Amino acid sequence: MSTEVITVSGINAFYGSSQALFGLSLVLHQGETLALLGRNGAGKSTTMKAIAGVLPVRGGSVALRNQDITNLPPHEISRRGIAYVPEDRQIFPHLSVEDNLLIGEKKGVSGNHAWTLSGVYDALPLLKRLKSRMGGQLSGGEQQMLTIGRALMGNPDVLLLDEPSEGLAPIIVQQIGELITELQSRGATIILAEQNLQFCIELADNAVVIDRGCDVFSGTMAELNDNAELKQRYLSV
Repeated sequence: MSTEVITVSGINAFYGSSQALFGLSLVLHQGETLALLGRNGAGKSTTMKAIAGVLPVRGGSVALRNQDITNLPPHEISRRGIAYVPEDRQIFPHLSVEDNLLIGEKKGVSGNHAWTLSGVYDALPLLKRLKSRMGGQLSGGEQQMLTIGRALMGNPDVLLLDEPSEGLAPIIVQQIGELITELQSRGATIILAEQNLQFCIELADNAVVIDRGCDVFSGTMAELNDNAELKQRYLSV
């Protein structure tokens, strides 16, 4: 039985007085890629923010390797090995690609330093070619590569990828898929929040479907892909 890395148990989350998550639960295991699927506004990004400590949790809990991390500050959750790649990328536009990467550099929780600048450049050769370019001069796809590279520079145990294919050209989406496959070959543990079911089918082991802030399905990706009614109802596929 694989080890539970992240356990989200019945969490509620709000934006002001508006409730966005209603008792949502999920489990992520060591070495697994878990797809978090749902329509726009279903609660995928909210779930990622709650795990990363960016959005407060009101009720329920988030645990990392059986240690409660509910509502710890984002920097403390990062230090414990969770890297969050936000939907809006949040690069530093007036810094070079290389400086953006170096800002994220740190050893992993166990002191590992598997991801170095040269290692990120090997995995993402596009960034090496652009290393002197200002972040604000990059295309959307290039910025997405940069945010993932910056997260890897922190040598995380868990990678939260929020809508990595959103709004990107098909060739860039393919490259991001290839990068995720490379990370998986290195034993990465990933939560992948997406609207794009097709993007996830070949990448994810398991899936959680969210609708209106509730988890309405949890199972293998194969089970989800075989359930035409579920896909039509919640994913418009």
